[in-house]
Formats: sequence, C-alpha cells, structure tokens
Amino acid sequence: MATQSRYVELARHITALGAVKRALTRSLPAECPGGPAAVLSLLNAHGEMRMSRLSELLAVDVSVTSRHVAHAAQHGWLERLPDPADGRSRLLRLTPAGRDMIATLGDRAVEMIASTLANWTDEDIDSLTTMLGRLRADFGDCRIAHGDQPLPGHRPPAGRVPEQAP
Repeated sequence: MATQSRYVELARHITALGAVKRALTRSLPAECPGGPAAVLSLLNAHGEMRMSRLSELLAVDVSVTSRHVAHAAQHGWLERLPDPADGRSRLLRLTPAGRDMIATLGDRAVEMIASTLANWTDEDIDSLTTMLGRLRADFGDCRIAHGDQPLPGHRPPAGRVPEQAP
C-alpha cells in the first residue's frame, strides 16, 4: 500500500490536471466555448435527453444548462423536440451540424494533445492512457456522467476497442 506522502503527491498532481483541462478548453473553437461543448459531448455520448437529465450529468443548475443549450440551439447544433412521454417537456437532440461540431471538437483535442506530447514515446502515452482509465474506473462517477466514448469523430487505433460504460 502506498504511503500517505505518495497520496499527498498524487492529490497535488490530480488537482493540477485542471491546467490540462483549461488548455484543452482554450483549444475549442471561439463559437463553441466549454459549456456548449460539454452539452454537445454529453448528447453525443448519451443520446437525446431532457434538460433536467443533462443538468444532472453536467452537475450544474438547470439555469446554467439552459444558457449552454440556448447557445448550442442558436448555432443549430441541437434541436428541442416535444417529449412523446410528456408533452410539456422537450427532448434535446444533436443535429447534423452538432455532429459536425463534435467532430471538430474531437479533432482540436487530439491535435492539441498530440502537439503537446509530441516528444513522449508510444509506451509513455499507452501507460498514461491505461492509468488514467484505471483512475476513472476507480472513481466510478466519471464513467457514468461522461461515458466511455472515443473522442468525437475519432476511432480507436486498429486492435484497440474502447471500454464500454457500465
């Protein structure tokens, strides 16, 4: 078992991963900031859903989700359809333009990561990928909220199959 000092160091590094997330957010297209990008990614991973479910997955207030959804709808990336189970509610669904934006977001993320880690060996990248997957699995909630989907617009390399969400 790891010593307490190792967990302290690990916690410091995990907390610092926010810098990686912020760098990835800066790579997003100007017209699709982080909030709407998260909305599109979740709709892509989980399919159509109500605003309340999307808000749960984003772990933000419905008013915040509503602003992100309005932005995405204004750009034509999603549509709001009547919910056949409850006519008072709406289902959110990606449009073809939304799927195109998902592909763009995935391309941007991969380009940014590839350029940043260009001097890493394949073994280093494989090791990090394995360990991050294991970390996510052990924390559980991340798998449920974000799904274990490949980056939008990308297929895993030949011989690799992405894990499925439980």
